[in-house]
Amino acid sequence: MISGAHFVLYSKDPEADRNFFRDVLGFRSVDAGHGWLIFALPPAEAAFHPADDNGPHELYLLCDDLKAEMESLKKRGANCSSVHNERWGFITRIDLPGGSKLGLYQPKHPTAI
Repeated sequence: MISGAHFVLYSKDPEADRNFFRDVLGFRSVDAGHGWLIFALPPAEAAFHPADDNGPHELYLLCDDLKAEMESLKKRGANCSSVHNERWGFITRIDLPGGSKLGLYQPKHPTAI
């Protein structure tokens, strides 16, 4: 029986991104050894989108009120992009300290969770 999912995020500065997940986003973690933090994430869902090529996968965090979540993140030092109104939801991207971006959106569609 599948009991969960494990996402790997590659980073030029993994320690800074781990600190961001812990201190800014507030995710709980366990130390898998030698300071290697593994984070608990909220419930997840998966979607398969059509593409011409199999490419990199994307990770989005979900929220019920994007504007309120962006304001909360800003108070904790996070920088978010402007909001884009897409067919499937309202989306922003959070800048991670290691240089990557993490999607955050308020879905317009029913969720599986």
